[in-house]
Amino acid sequence: MIAATLRWVDVNILALGRELRLSYLPPLMVYVAYGISGLTGIVGTFFVKEYLGLSAAFLAALGFWVGIPWALKMPLGHLVDLIWRWKSWLVFLGAGLIAASLLIMVGLLTDRAAMVTVMPAEAWFVLAALLSPVGYVVQDVVADAMTVEAVPRVDEHGKPVPQEARKLMNTTMQTLGRVALIGGLALVAAINLYLFTGVERLTEPEKIEVYRQIYLAALVIPFISFAGIALAWLLRRRELRRLVAQGMDRAQARKLLEAPEERPAANWWILGGSLVFVAFTLGMGLGNFAYNQEVIFTGSLAIILFLIVKLTRELEPEARATLIGTAAVIFVFRAIPGPGEGLTWWMIDVLKFDQRFLAVLSLIASVLTLFGMFLFRRFMAVRSIAYVVGFLTIVGMVLSLPIVGLYYGLHQWTASLTGGVVDARFIVIVNTALESPLGQIAMIPMLAWIANSAPQNLKATYFAIMASFTNLALSASQLGTKHLNQMFVVSREVKDATTGAVKVAADYGQLGELLVVVLVIGVLMPFAAILIVRASGLRWA
Repeated sequence: MIAATLRWVDVNILALGRELRLSYLPPLMVYVAYGISGLTGIVGTFFVKEYLGLSAAFLAALGFWVGIPWALKMPLGHLVDLIWRWKSWLVFLGAGLIAASLLIMVGLLTDRAAMVTVMPAEAWFVLAALLSPVGYVVQDVVADAMTVEAVPRVDEHGKPVPQEARKLMNTTMQTLGRVALIGGLALVAAINLYLFTGVERLTEPEKIEVYRQIYLAALVIPFISFAGIALAWLLRRRELRRLVAQGMDRAQARKLLEAPEERPAANWWILGGSLVFVAFTLGMGLGNFAYNQEVIFTGSLAIILFLIVKLTRELEPEARATLIGTAAVIFVFRAIPGPGEGLTWWMIDVLKFDQRFLAVLSLIASVLTLFGMFLFRRFMAVRSIAYVVGFLTIVGMVLSLPIVGLYYGLHQWTASLTGGVVDARFIVIVNTALESPLGQIAMIPMLAWIANSAPQNLKATYFAIMASFTNLALSASQLGTKHLNQMFVVSREVKDATTGAVKVAADYGQLGELLVVVLVIGVLMPFAAILIVRASGLRWA
């Protein structure tokens, strides 16, 4: 048994470390920067709850708009393919937008009175919430392209690396990308745990100062991205000098290090369709139309599907059917609606979960997600997407039951039986520990498939357009969450900032029904998608 355990550790964990190459570090640093963005997550939740009068339905609607920039990965991915040599400048642009978003939040915490003379605090918050994802989208597109560039094409002797070896390296690169992302989340969870120690004893001004310091600390995110780009430039120059020192002509060495194919010509279907998409989204968003979000989602989905059809014509029929079937199953899986912010508010108000305990949950989730990615590495490699999604759906259903049970008093019953040991916090910690390793599993096989099978000179475009499609599923999820929050109204107490009078009373009476409906939908949608894809004759990776 000991030998088998050591063998498993060697194959699933140590082997991944042995396969790590210095060239993988630049995109991994950009992914880590995205992971570190979670540093402000808990602060943002409490800031909205304590200082802004936004409803759960409004926040779900805002989540829809926050997700829309991720659909812009289509034109940005193709732009990266077109300006391959200059793609690093997009990282600088993204970093600037992220910094602007963080500085707005610092301003709201430092001198809110001055900022509200320009526009309401809620409007500043919405602006910050929209700037941030645009910056991360721009950086993420470049990082996806850098993962392809990071896998070496030639060995130390200047000979082409065999295709099978590159296939393994692409899978390793995508896995390490998820590891870097979750590693960043784990790091910030540990930082939050430290910063929020003793927060319940702080006065209101002291608490605001802690929030402010966290947003200031988050300004390190753009600098990590800069460092990744600088390292990529240094590594490429070093490799070029090494090949030249071996006697190779400089132009030949440069050609070996770069993609062997010519940069693609501009695909005007993608650029034109994306321009229509942006114009359509902005026009509908700025207009005061009924159901404008639903219309935007429907139109956006139609445009993206049209572009996918045009783009995948370059693939063989079997590869095309596999890509479309895989993306469809993952789309539906990611489109499952959630309960919204009301569940977190209920845990804070009723179960008395504070900032530090939420940081503990975040740390547990991040660390065990990393462990789960190693644990399920072989599972992801040998099982189909349909099997993986079906497995995650069943496990997700089982793990949702304790959360529903908490609302109906499960923790009171278990605490009475165990002398207070198995209370609400114990149940949530165990549930988080079991659920967290499953979150990132479904995406890795699709990313590896794209890296291995998409046309070499259109890697960034394929990454971007498929990511746009699956990220649009998150917008569908937010739409579903908004409608469920309109049907089952959940509200926390909102007080007037000046008088302290209660403007909105806390009401969690319909939260239980909401949780049950979300659980049922979460089971039915993925299995329906699997059956429909199978019946349509499509395939999955």
